[in-house]
Amino acid sequence: MELVDDWARLLGAEAGSYARVALTNIRREFPSGMCHTMNAPGDFPYRPRARTPVFYGSFDWHSCVQMHWLLVRLLRVAGDAVPGSEIRAALSGHFDRVALAAEEEFILSRDGLRERPYGWGWALALIHETASWDDPHGRRWAAALAQLGDKLGGLFLEWLPKATYPVRHGTHSNSAFGLSRALPYAAARARSGDPALLAAITAKAHAWFGSDMLYPGGLEPSGLDFLSPALTEAELMAQVLHADEFAEWLGVFLPGIERGEPASLFTPAVVSDPGDGEFAHLHGLNASRAWCWRRLAETLPDGDPRIGSAVMAARAHAKAALPHVVGDDYMVEHWLASYAVLMLS
Repeated sequence: MELVDDWARLLGAEAGSYARVALTNIRREFPSGMCHTMNAPGDFPYRPRARTPVFYGSFDWHSCVQMHWLLVRLLRVAGDAVPGSEIRAALSGHFDRVALAAEEEFILSRDGLRERPYGWGWALALIHETASWDDPHGRRWAAALAQLGDKLGGLFLEWLPKATYPVRHGTHSNSAFGLSRALPYAAARARSGDPALLAAITAKAHAWFGSDMLYPGGLEPSGLDFLSPALTEAELMAQVLHADEFAEWLGVFLPGIERGEPASLFTPAVVSDPGDGEFAHLHGLNASRAWCWRRLAETLPDGDPRIGSAVMAARAHAKAALPHVVGDDYMVEHWLASYAVLMLS
């Protein structure tokens, strides 16, 4: 409970500044890291907003999706600490059915395929955040986003049977993180009578990761990571295994946690140049590791000797990440707040 209270206090203190960053970012069209496959001379979108009229800001599509998720999440968990009226107006303006139809067209295109599974997972997390919120605005936004959710769910169902092997590196293609972000949406669909996506994600998580053991966590991090391959996998399995099964699986997968091993997973990454978009990823690694360590600490059964080490690691990584969420270079600021909110809430 003490750790949960710590996170809540930090979120309450910073929620307003995180919301302000997100409100600015979702409207900031340039600079843009837009990727496009050309099929003929002159075949290129006129500008980001012309191609994706909702998620055009925050440098790239998935970061903009993350910032929209952040704003909905803050309304839900820290509504008194954020400019609620401004957020509701901004999101209501963006979640327009005509504009969202263009987003649906984009996500089904070859360019949208580049968002697999990272952007897909974040988009389903956003849709779930609205659909699970008992609020008039949330219900309207969820209704507007429902068709995008249907299309993304279909894309996952088409992709997962073909994905023989997982991607285990620490950037956007990481398989475990994409599935983890999509899983709450899939579980909600299952509760409403459509279990296909949940069954597909759960089956693939078991097939990819259920037999993993002695993971070489000591080799992390790689120089461009914003996710920990080891810890994102563990976080996903914490969701798909029963608590006792997970405790046993984790002991085989990452032995030595109670002793602070492997040391590299307990040591925050150092960022030499936040203006370099790839080096800046390491700030996200610290934040996402803090989130994973927190999730593991809260999932392990009471009295498990690994809880103390996980709490210590979560706090150390949060301390390293949080000073860089607001006011740092745009290559950090256009996305890092989403990981701070994920970590703190």
